[in-house]
Amino acid sequence: MPAKKDAPKARAKAAAPAAAATDIDTAIARVGVPKVPSPLPYSRFLPDDARAAVHLDEELDLPSGQTRRYDFELAGPREQVYFDPSKVKCAIVTCGGLCPGINDVIRAIVMDAHHNYRVAATLGIRFGLEGFIPKFGHNVWELTPASVSDIHLFGGTVLGSSRGPQAPDEIVDALERMNISVVFFIGGDGTMKAAHKVHLEAARRGARIAVIGIPKTIDNDINFVFQSFGFDTAVEAATQAIQCAHTEATGAYNGVGMVKLMGRESGFIAAQATLALKEVNFVLVPEAPLELDGPEGFLAALERRLRSRHHAVVVVAEGAGQGLCRASGSTDASGNVQLGDICTILRERIARHLAERGMQHTLKFIDPSYIIRSVPANANDRVYCGFLGQHAVHAAMSGRTGMVVSKMRGHYIHLPLTLVTAGRRTLNIDSDYWRAVMESTGQLAYAKGCDQGAGRS
Repeated sequence: MPAKKDAPKARAKAAAPAAAATDIDTAIARVGVPKVPSPLPYSRFLPDDARAAVHLDEELDLPSGQTRRYDFELAGPREQVYFDPSKVKCAIVTCGGLCPGINDVIRAIVMDAHHNYRVAATLGIRFGLEGFIPKFGHNVWELTPASVSDIHLFGGTVLGSSRGPQAPDEIVDALERMNISVVFFIGGDGTMKAAHKVHLEAARRGARIAVIGIPKTIDNDINFVFQSFGFDTAVEAATQAIQCAHTEATGAYNGVGMVKLMGRESGFIAAQATLALKEVNFVLVPEAPLELDGPEGFLAALERRLRSRHHAVVVVAEGAGQGLCRASGSTDASGNVQLGDICTILRERIARHLAERGMQHTLKFIDPSYIIRSVPANANDRVYCGFLGQHAVHAAMSGRTGMVVSKMRGHYIHLPLTLVTAGRRTLNIDSDYWRAVMESTGQLAYAKGCDQGAGRS
């Protein structure tokens, strides 16, 4: 919806993570100097100090015409590794909410570690960080190529997951008891913060444990990770729900189809699904202030859309319009503030607004969130997950630690955990990308009271 006149304040807030990154350190920590010849027989090895120069402007919400260049360490196999593969035990843990592709990453790590590096063992830690803590009594599962051969065909995580913090010293205690040299953390912002604490605790003890993160967030909101795995699948599944909402809306006079999508603090799924499917007439995201009332408010714009076309599709990111919701102040196990139910408020206000104007309408509400996050990864995400898993193993075996593997501008790179945990990534509503979203919906035209074929459907 149209931004309020004080929108620059909101844009400044959205740009906060970028502002913190004006002078960043991209160096990657090491557990030691690599001196062991790599066992990979066929690889094109990268120089140990290989780096890629990446220019970022729109991603960091920089002023028009400005750009910033960063040198990131390139991901890939090195000719010398730190760990003796025949003596290395690895561990994999998955944390937080579900996301398409988790099983694909697990499978890629196990396959690469076993077939290419021939590590001694890869262990699966059950049910998130709880699996490290003895009092929970979760068993450890030895992962082999046979046990993970078909897990990519299913959604979720075969290892199970949990939310909530666990003491980093207890996690390092568990790693030392199990003689684990490498641990892979697959999770979102909270998980990466936990991984960073484990890395610092291991370093404090002088423990030679490589801590590698594979960022997972269906919201696509991890700092400096411009596309997380599972996002492509989530958008594809979201478009199916939007198509159903469009069918419902066009099947009734003044029909409204409303779809709620994931996005606590960032509206990337809602925006991308809107671009993918041109039936969306209004998209509401956390980054853009939502005004319901007034001549340029959402309700008036929706009314004008219905009078003009007699149907409308509204896509709402779950974190949109929180200023209109009564905040409970409570948090979940991961420390996330419990969101207000913006869709309930919208449905009530739409019904009241249209009834006061004598406009008959039908509203169908669809919330596909748990379906979207639980489906298997699509082909594009499977390829991406495979690269992430392989590069994570290459990084760990070369002795790198305190980092995550990601993709930026076509390069697979290493990012320090200090960088990815510095803030949340959000939509830049002054960007060309958001302009394209607004052009696709035409919602600004309706807000200003002019019908320019807005909405296109």
